[in-house]
Order: sequence, then C-alpha cells, then structure tokens
Amino acid sequence: MEGPRTSLYDRHTFLTLSLHGHGSAATATRPTIPMRPIRRTSALRERAVSGTSEGPTPAADLIGPAVTESNLQPSPGTGAPPYSTVFHAAPLAMAVVDCEGLVTGANPAFADLLGTAPGELAGSVAADLVDLASDARTWHAYLEVLRGRQARLRCTRRLKHPDGHSLWAQVTVAPLPGAEFGGVLLSVVDISAHRELQARLRHLQMHDPVTRLPNRTLFFERLTAALDAESYEESGTTGRIGLCYLDLDGFKAINDTLGHRVGDSLLAAVAERLTRCAEEAGYARSSPPLVARLGGDEFALLVEDSTGTEQLADLAESVLEALRAPFDLSGRRLSVSVSIGVVERQASGTTPTALMQAADTTLYWAKADGKDRWTLFDPERSAHLMTRQALSSTLRPAIERGEFALEYQPLVSMEDGRLRGVEALVRWKHPQFGVLAPNRFIGLAEEDGSIVPLGRWILATACRQARAWQVSHPDEPPIFVSVNVAVRQVWDSDLVADVARILDETELAPHLLQLELTESAVMGSSGRPLQDLQALSDMGVRIAIDDFGTGYSNLAYLSRLPVSVLKLDGSFVRGFQYESDNSAAVPPNPADEVVVEAMIQLAHRLGLTVTAECVETLAQASRLRRIGCDTGQGWLYSRPVPPDRISALLGVRV
Repeated sequence: MEGPRTSLYDRHTFLTLSLHGHGSAATATRPTIPMRPIRRTSALRERAVSGTSEGPTPAADLIGPAVTESNLQPSPGTGAPPYSTVFHAAPLAMAVVDCEGLVTGANPAFADLLGTAPGELAGSVAADLVDLASDARTWHAYLEVLRGRQARLRCTRRLKHPDGHSLWAQVTVAPLPGAEFGGVLLSVVDISAHRELQARLRHLQMHDPVTRLPNRTLFFERLTAALDAESYEESGTTGRIGLCYLDLDGFKAINDTLGHRVGDSLLAAVAERLTRCAEEAGYARSSPPLVARLGGDEFALLVEDSTGTEQLADLAESVLEALRAPFDLSGRRLSVSVSIGVVERQASGTTPTALMQAADTTLYWAKADGKDRWTLFDPERSAHLMTRQALSSTLRPAIERGEFALEYQPLVSMEDGRLRGVEALVRWKHPQFGVLAPNRFIGLAEEDGSIVPLGRWILATACRQARAWQVSHPDEPPIFVSVNVAVRQVWDSDLVADVARILDETELAPHLLQLELTESAVMGSSGRPLQDLQALSDMGVRIAIDDFGTGYSNLAYLSRLPVSVLKLDGSFVRGFQYESDNSAAVPPNPADEVVVEAMIQLAHRLGLTVTAECVETLAQASRLRRIGCDTGQGWLYSRPVPPDRISALLGVRV
C-alpha cells in the first residue's frame, strides 16, 4: 500500500483542462496552473472505526457513473465553463482529483467540511483527506477508479475535524469523462446527523423504555456473539458463559392491586439494583455482566468469560440480598423477592436456545422449591424432566395403541387369611422405557386430562376381569375389585353414567366394585363430586378413602360422606417395630399402635371397614389382627400379579 502513495508525495504535476464547445471551432483553454508540492494532511484523517454502537463501517459500494461529458462542456457563445461557478457555489463538498490521486481543485464546501481553506487543499493526497486507505478493499477500489478500470466508488468514513470533533461522511469517487488527462470527482456528504439518528433509533429499538435496560433483542444479539466460537478462541478467554435468569415473585399481584404505574416504578427500581450488583461483580473484570429486561418481570444477567459456577452463585446471592430490601415507591413501602435460575457451562457446543431453555427450566425449579432462592442447573434433573415431557406427549396415543395393562394385588381377610378382593393397578408397557408403574404417569394423565379415557379403560377392564373370575369359579365366593379414581374423572366426565354402563355391559354386581379416592380429594368434596359419590353409593358401589390419615382427616366430613371403607396409609403400618427374639431389637412404639387402634375403632363405630396397606411381615399382620383391622394388603400376601395368578389364590388361605 505504501508504494503507490510514496510516489504521489514525490511528484509535481501541472493540470491542463481543455473544454470543447458545441458546434463551434472556438476552443476555451484554461491556463495551466502550477501545483505546489503535495503536503500530507494526516491531521484530517482518522482510520475507520468498526464495531461502534452505530454498527460496523460499511464496505465500499460500487455504482455506475453519474457525471457525463455534456455536464463538463461550456455554454454556446461563452468562453468560461458554466460548471465552474456551479462547482464553487454548490453546497455539496467536491474536489477534482487527477489520475495520480492529487487534488487539483476543491470548492469552499469541501474545505469547510475538512476545516481548511480551499487553496491549501491543492496538491494534497485525496486518499489521505478522506481516509480511503484505511482498509485494503476500499483502497484497491479507489485505485481502480483512478485508472479508469472501475465504475465509481462509494463508501462511508469517520473523519476527524481539526477542532477535535468527529463526523461521519459518505464519500463518492466518480470519473470525469472528457478530462484530457483523466481524473475523478470526489464528493463528500456529512451524514453525521443521519448516523446519530440511526444510533438513537437503534438505542430505542434495543432498550426497554421502562427500565432503560437492554431489551430481549439486544440481549440475544450479545448472547449470540458471546457464543460465537471465533470470539473466545481468538481472545484467549476461558470459553465459558454464565446466565442468571430471574423472575420477581408475586409481581402480578402488585400490578393488579396497585396499578401498572406502581408496577413500572418497581421494575425501574429493581433494574437499578440489578445494575449495581452487576457493576460490583464486574469491578475487577474487564466488563460487568450485561443486565437486560427480557419482558414482564423477567430479567437476565449475562456473564461472558465466566470463571465457574462459584462466580455465578456469588452473583445470584448478591441479587437476592439486594432485592430483599424494601422499596419506597410513591409513599408505599413494598417488599419483593426473586427466584433465580443459574446456568454456567462451556460456550462451545451451546446455542442461545439451549442456554435459555436450561435457564428457564432452572428458574421453574427455583419457584417450585419455594421461591426467594437461586437454583443451579442440574443435567440429571433436566433429563428426568425431559423424560416426563416425552411421556406426557405420548400418553393419549398410548391409550389408543393399547399399551396399558392391569395387574392385581390381593386384599386378604385378617381373620381367616382368605382372598376377599383385589386392587387393580395399571402398568404402562412403554416401547422405549419399559414397564412403568402408576407413579410415573398418573400425575401426567391428571394434568392433561388423559386420565378420563385411561380411567374409563381401567374401570371397564377391571370389571370385565372380576366377572370372568366369578364365572370361572362358580363354587367360590365372588371377590370384589377395587379401582382408583382421580377427582378429575368426576369433574371432567359423567362417572356415574360410565360406571352404570360398564356394570351393565360386564354383568358385574355393583357391590363387587369398589372405587378408591384419595383422602384429600374426598374430604374437600362438595357440589357435583359429592352428588356423584352419593349416587354411586346408592347404586351399591362401595366407596373407599385411600391413604387415610395423611391428609385432612376431617372427622366431620367423614361422618357425612357415603364412604364404606378406610384404607390406612402404609406409614402407620411401617411404624410398627418388628417382633424379634433378639434382645437388642428396638421395642415397638406404643404410640403407633394406639393411633391405628383408635382409627380402627372410630371407623367401626361409623359402620366402616378398615384395610391396612403395606403389610410386609407376620408381626405386622398379627398386631393389626389383634387391634381389629378387617383386611390387609401388602407384599406379605402378594405383589401385584397378572390375572391368572389371582385365579390360583381363589379358595385358599394366602
């Protein structure tokens, strides 16, 4: 690059401009003007600045010629070229440059733009005046235009005025057809106001008007740049990235009760405290974390080049402490807490979507764990959540494909050890995850409503099987089948009609069907659920309260509900200490037995029977029998088994 420019500094030249008139032999010739030695005007130059808030400097733009030969010719009958007056009076900054790149003339507007006199510009290197040599591509294009081998050049440059201020200029270099020795016209337009307007519009576009923080768009722009492999490979940084994704607890209640004006003031105050936390965290670093408002009451603190989870944990803890202090807003004293999801990982292989998804999941954990805390992303917990989501999305199709099956666990009389009934327990034979127990998918089915068709299938299958046992063993007393029912089945379907239809189709007597509902669902029943339970009881169907003793245990409700069976939660039975000949064994806790005995006596006084769950030892069975328990269920008698195994237990002592 320096070769061509050095030759320009050692050269003295004279320029002769010959202009030919139309339809006349007369020729107006301008006298040859001796040029002074060329002076470098480095004070007027500033290298192009890239990566500024206004955006990168645009590359050179090559466009077609706009100056024609007719523009340069004099008017008929005159000796002076008409363009000369126009050239000097034009508000557009212009200069004529010869084929060697030297200014041969400039108008006052050009001189004013650069802060000098027009006469001082003659002989100057044009490329130095408007910084055309700051990048190789523009310099090469400029040389091609001078040599007449390329159309005009247009580019944007940031120039420095002698008084110290900078200005943005659009530079156009166009050939001058008709000039005897070639040459180009250099024009410069001050676009500083336009650039400033662009910068202001960009700032408005990229910042939140309430908190004045970077908004979601700018946040993702910075996040994408931070995850760019070249950015951290070339800079020699740690190559790690951290994110604190936070949400104000209970902000909606403040917005709804006190109004959006108070809500916006609270958001602005929160933004100020977050900014202070970020500044303190970045005090010993090259740059503080980026604080952004992503929308609503959600904020994010992006830590580029993080040093590990400890740094993110410290930042999250400082945010919690900063926001716990009350806010004084418009005469009101408000307190607010925050839940924070923290993610810290290697930037390589991470995408903005994956990072934000992990942060959002972790924020949900923080809220689910009690709010007003920070939670670190756990890949194992996330994998479990993804599995849960995969199960949820395939539940309904699995019902249609027939992937569910029933197993049955015996309910045994504590008095004689004979089989009295069975509890139907559903299993999902998942093609990918294998056989799944109910605790893996029943909660999901209740959430998305698929419990209704699934429960209907379980009820029909269990009743059909109970009738089959009755038909195949006519000499044995028929056993009842107990089916679990979710409260959503009562609300979202006509359970009474479903039960009546299924009993009619399977020809099963109503007293051989028992429906189990959890204590929390039954004790709070009112309105339609209570009416349905009463209708089922009137039909002859037995109603059982499952896991009794772990929920409300409201005795007033118990006396009013159409319940016939209480199933004691297994935690009471497990509390019984095993009998042992070993003198070192821990003696049984009398309180456990007293509580269970009291519940059994209460149930009997109300006309209810009692079933004990999770009976696993003979000692537990003996103790339950002694205090009056009616039936038992647990591994002592049998695990849940297929229907054919139940057939073998009919008529025998278990």
